[in-house]
Amino acid sequence: MSAYEGKNIVITGGSSGFGLTTAQLFADGGARVLVTGRDQEALDAARGRLGDRAVAVRSDAGSLADIEALADRVKTEFGTVDALFVNAGVNGFAPFEATTEEMFDQLLAINTKGAYFTVQKLAPLLAEGSGVVLTTSVANVLGLPALSAYAASKAALRSMTRGMARELLPRGIRVNAVSPGPIDSGILEKSMPAEAAAETKAGMAAENPMRRLGGTDEIARAVAFLAFDATFTTGAELPVDGGGSQL
Repeated sequence: MSAYEGKNIVITGGSSGFGLTTAQLFADGGARVLVTGRDQEALDAARGRLGDRAVAVRSDAGSLADIEALADRVKTEFGTVDALFVNAGVNGFAPFEATTEEMFDQLLAINTKGAYFTVQKLAPLLAEGSGVVLTTSVANVLGLPALSAYAASKAALRSMTRGMARELLPRGIRVNAVSPGPIDSGILEKSMPAEAAAETKAGMAAENPMRRLGGTDEIARAVAFLAFDATFTTGAELPVDGGGSQL
């Protein structure tokens, strides 16, 4: 029997990056996986890659109406959910003095408010003993330049992880967070020229205690651990950052 045979798993922000790698790990292990994203082309590609065990749903984590519709879709597709990976989010880079209200609002709306209401709306579908995993960031404990608003949105998620863990504990639902550091997820290549992306990644690797970037598979395995194997762990945040926030 495959490791996740018979399990139903929802991953928001699962059409690319380590969300998609995590979905692939679960689908390869026999689970049924529902992934969300905002880009239909990326969703179609993810659905093709994941195969028949996957459902791809266009959904905006910044829209409460979309989140409510997602809950209805999940109920129709799965009935109950064994693991929820709340991974949808956006980056925002700007010096403190140049951060606009529009950027601040977008970061909080998607990264924080969206995650909060995703768990709230899907909580009635979570099976007893299920696991919820939220994506935070090492930025929530490090004073990184040009990331003050983004870091605040992720620090709020860290606090929410504890609060949700306490409130869902009577139902036997665990809530934890995975905190990625520098992960080679392809996002830099999408946001800057190839040469600049390569230089940025080289600099990040040089500054990391392990002298390298992490792989999306390393995030996926951490999520799987928190979702299914860490049965006596709740309210915790697991750094996957090569020691960058610890050493």
